[in-house]
Amino acid sequence: MPAKGDGITKRKDGRYMARYTVHTPDGPKRKLIYGRKYKDVEKKLNEARGDAARGIVYDDENLMVGEYLDRWLSDSVCGTLRESTFSRDKYLVTNHIKPVLGRLKLGNLSAMHLQRLYRERLDSSLSGSTVQKVHHVLHKALSQAVRWGLIPRNPADAVKAPRASSKEMRPLSASEARRLLEAARDDRLEALYVLAVHTGMRRGELLGLKWEDVDLEGSTVRVCRTLTRVENGRRLALGEPKTKKSRRTVRLTPRAVEILRRHRARQAQEKLKVGGVYQDQGLVFAGETGSLINPSNLRQRSFAPLLKRAGLPRITFHDLR
Repeated sequence: MPAKGDGITKRKDGRYMARYTVHTPDGPKRKLIYGRKYKDVEKKLNEARGDAARGIVYDDENLMVGEYLDRWLSDSVCGTLRESTFSRDKYLVTNHIKPVLGRLKLGNLSAMHLQRLYRERLDSSLSGSTVQKVHHVLHKALSQAVRWGLIPRNPADAVKAPRASSKEMRPLSASEARRLLEAARDDRLEALYVLAVHTGMRRGELLGLKWEDVDLEGSTVRVCRTLTRVENGRRLALGEPKTKKSRRTVRLTPRAVEILRRHRARQAQEKLKVGGVYQDQGLVFAGETGSLINPSNLRQRSFAPLLKRAGLPRITFHDLR
């Protein structure tokens, strides 16, 4: 039977069929609609055309969540975020989202699936703050799927992210800060701890600080980079601060200026001692051969022993601020 003006054809088996085209991120695709009744096919066809007119385009029904997330990371995210943020998002997708949701069809993904994912992650001892990050990544990815016309709505909108368990900060008292700096006297990284206490700079900002950012005559430091982990935490790199507000100029105390002058002289002696082995990156705080200082090594080999020498309880570096 020839097609009617609306593009609906009656097949030999008595069913009605309509063909239409959708435009997906991979190019145009032909779709078919079948039905026993002409009116049923006509209704579905009108709905599909209406969706297309409103920019809602459904990709291949077999598109899986895992496949979509890979596409989202490569086509929409890569190159638009700081390298460390992209690495974190990719890590969360690979290790916490795809193992649970990866083989589900994107079109079938529901708020219930997301809620179950969060519960399973929490039950497996993943912290509330990390599950919050998982929710944030999923919300971003699924919002893009809506904009691309792959799904009509974002199921993450209907899910409440779990609360992050707040850890109470324990800032040092004035007397404790003096004990800490006294214990750090003549330590190779004494200047790092003086700056942490006197300026409130973050650990990553201190470990990413370069001499070109330091003005000892003007008693200021420019915070314009930070040490981050990239490639799923496997590599250290210097990157941009997270926010514009993080970029700032910090005033140095006379004590901090004095300690930095001594630190620079000590570093010059270290360079002479190791000779050509030293890889000068201009870092204020570097390893003995000029390398970036691993934050884990700083905590275990320097900060923790320093707290013990000072007779102070175990605190985080962040508590020095």
